[in-house]
Amino acid sequence: MSERKISIEDIARKAGVSHSTVSRALRDSPLISSQVREDIKKLAQEMNYVPNAIAKSLQTQRTYTVGVVVTSIADPFFGELVEGIEQIARLAGLNVLLSASHGDFEQEIGAIENFHYRRVDGILVADSRISKQYTKQLTQFTVPTVLINIDTEDQGKTFHSVAIDDRLGGSLAVEHLIEMGHTSIAYLGVGDGSKADQQRLEGYRIAMNQAGLPQNPAWVAINQDPKIINDIDIGKKMLPQLVEAGVTGIFCYNDMVAIGALLACKELSISVPEDLSLVGFDNIALSSYITPPLTTVSQRMLEMGESAMTMLVDLLQGKAVENLLLSPFLVKRDSTRTYAV
Repeated sequence: MSERKISIEDIARKAGVSHSTVSRALRDSPLISSQVREDIKKLAQEMNYVPNAIAKSLQTQRTYTVGVVVTSIADPFFGELVEGIEQIARLAGLNVLLSASHGDFEQEIGAIENFHYRRVDGILVADSRISKQYTKQLTQFTVPTVLINIDTEDQGKTFHSVAIDDRLGGSLAVEHLIEMGHTSIAYLGVGDGSKADQQRLEGYRIAMNQAGLPQNPAWVAINQDPKIINDIDIGKKMLPQLVEAGVTGIFCYNDMVAIGALLACKELSISVPEDLSLVGFDNIALSSYITPPLTTVSQRMLEMGESAMTMLVDLLQGKAVENLLLSPFLVKRDSTRTYAV
């Protein structure tokens, strides 16, 4: 049989005080003198008392947990993002619960509802599919909520956010290819309905317009097959049609799509960057280890996770916060080169 756990009543009997006195002392209540608090804490430690987390949460109305919803636990982007979240959560004494939505709105809402059922103190949602028409429904969720990697310009004051400037990132990627002499430039998107995909495409178009370059509809390839959800598979499938369209440079939605495109190039005996230049988006760790190392737009995932968790901690403490829009930057590697006619 397991040894019985020491209770507050046990400590009270040993100390010769009431149950409420022990409870207050362990909560550092100012109603108890500092000397009594220290004596009771010392006695509790000597008796190997372990606080009951459930009872503590009922007393404080807090569970010291936060829920995090990500699109996929398989995507390296979210691994770095969650690392940043956990670093700040750990310092704040908070535990992290993780759930994956797989890019599906209903699963995302289900995860948020489940976190509410579990009485989490706050929620972080990455790459949310939440849109304006659901704002009224979502106002029923009362805990502080921070969206990551998506702006909340059409959400009013319902949510707070930490996001990357996807339009700027898309423009930076295409401007780099233009500077390298490319004029036939494509965008390879995932077609998942996310604002990130839409805004990176907008950034592509902005850069092409500003350079006075033509925009051939055949140079924009967006995945339309709902059965293909893996980003690497999307890159592999969509690459051939862009090559047939005669492009010399491709801006890919993210690094995983770019890696898929690179694998397709190898299967088609297309040399990167000699025959075709590729640019990704995210700057996941893997992007610097593949051959050739990938030119990409850095998302600053660790910083994004840290900033979002810091914002949530501030909200839990009743502090005012402002939405944060981070600026991406280009990381030049060997998957792009000057285009020679």
